[in-house]
Amino acid sequence: MAVPVAFFAVFFAYPVASIVGRGLTADGVWRPGRVGDVLSRPDILDVLWFTTWQALASTALTLLIALPGAYVFARFDFPGRHLLRAVVTVPFVLPTVVVGTAFLALLGRGGLLDELWGVRLDTTVWAILLAHVFFNYAVVVRTVGGLWAQLDPRQEEAARVLGAGRLAAWWRVTLPALAPAVAAAALMVFLFTFTSFGVVQILGGPAYSTLEVEIYRQTAQLLDLSTAAVLTLVQFAAVGGVLAVHAWTVRRREGALRLVDPAGTARRPRGAGQWTLLGGVLTTVLLLVLLPLGVLVERSLDGPGGYGFGYYRALASVEASGGTFLVPPLEAVGNSLWYALVATAVALVVGALAAAALTRRAGRLVRGFDALLMLPLGVSAVTVGFGFLITLDEPPLDLRASWILVPLAQALVGVPFVVRTMLPVLRAVDGRLREAAAVLGASPWRVWREVDLPLVRRAALVAAGFAFAVSLGEFGATVFIARPDRPTLPVAVARLLGRPGELNYGQAMALSTVLMVVCAVSLLALERIRTDRSGEF
Repeated sequence: MAVPVAFFAVFFAYPVASIVGRGLTADGVWRPGRVGDVLSRPDILDVLWFTTWQALASTALTLLIALPGAYVFARFDFPGRHLLRAVVTVPFVLPTVVVGTAFLALLGRGGLLDELWGVRLDTTVWAILLAHVFFNYAVVVRTVGGLWAQLDPRQEEAARVLGAGRLAAWWRVTLPALAPAVAAAALMVFLFTFTSFGVVQILGGPAYSTLEVEIYRQTAQLLDLSTAAVLTLVQFAAVGGVLAVHAWTVRRREGALRLVDPAGTARRPRGAGQWTLLGGVLTTVLLLVLLPLGVLVERSLDGPGGYGFGYYRALASVEASGGTFLVPPLEAVGNSLWYALVATAVALVVGALAAAALTRRAGRLVRGFDALLMLPLGVSAVTVGFGFLITLDEPPLDLRASWILVPLAQALVGVPFVVRTMLPVLRAVDGRLREAAAVLGASPWRVWREVDLPLVRRAALVAAGFAFAVSLGEFGATVFIARPDRPTLPVAVARLLGRPGELNYGQAMALSTVLMVVCAVSLLALERIRTDRSGEF
């Protein structure tokens, strides 16, 4: 546990605590009264209210739209099922900047709806809600569908034989068994939408601001650390509560009845009702997932002189960016790939050690350690990035001018994915195998190399792939610490969208398409090496 604890202490707890400390002190004296002063301001109360209700609305809308998809992927067997399940997961690994850009191309000024019917939904709450459903659809489909595929359908059939109607059997037999998975998925969707940053910043405009966006505004634009610190504490408390409830639902879900072979529950649709349901889910996937991504690609090719690769060629020129960059925007591709590779290596080492520690110890301390590993998913990345700038500027950690800051910040977000991917596999390794190898004279290192490594190799590859995709799209912290001469892809897209002009807009679409393709290829490669085909997320 020493290496993960030290990593999180230096690169997470220390920067966050420093920002909060600076915001709540004056002349070296603590001013806790600032918390009440900030939380009593009408503008901050509006931000808190909007953050909460849009997260609740996004969660409810996502469950409503995604639960039929969870049932279809769990119970129906049809051609292209595995490929389609991978496709609906692509939005989840996409950077929020790309999601915002795709919906801007669909719903914004000059977008598809604007051209066809003169309808614009950008700078409205509907654009934010739809983008959140797009982003989190796979969370519900794979979390709930993974358990649904493992429930014995004969229980519901027995209830039907005993006289229950189809709806009553589902309500009294299946739904109670699914409840822990539905709750876990709902909590994760709420967490991701409660801390939403890139989507709200791009689609919401000045009228809408979540806690994360407001922390960024107070820190980067107004330099009001007091307000930012209070909002960080509020978000930290909310995220901590959500993660605590989520851990409880996961423990309940692990006790649900499962089948040995989940694939045995899927069968071809029968009857008009099931075929209609399958068609409805396929239509939802087409309109909700594929249409925004297709419009993004189309806009990246639609230049002033017709369709072509003019916007892509402009990425290779500094002059074409109109002074937005010190280097050609295309260099952001190489920068992002290099940063993501380094971040993946760091996340894999730290996360694998943490997962190994969690399999060998038990107790309250370890449960607290497990919760600590999840906090970077919900704590303000903006706070972490700004904290890097003001804390890692003195020896022996004078890293403010170093490129390594970016992959370190990205690795913080990648570690939870590595832990959650490798932990179930490591727990499944029979401890007697290790003991037998030790009795035969193998050293601890050789035991790990000969016993654990062959069993977890594929899980490690999947964990590395998720960490790579997540690192590639990290935006909240990177926007602070990426150097002007070495921008990342999400930072470059945000800068281009912030500049007027058709050329900047087209280049933003082109860079977003490049980033989308890289993330999608990474995810499809992961689907080919996954060992667990039950649909677990």
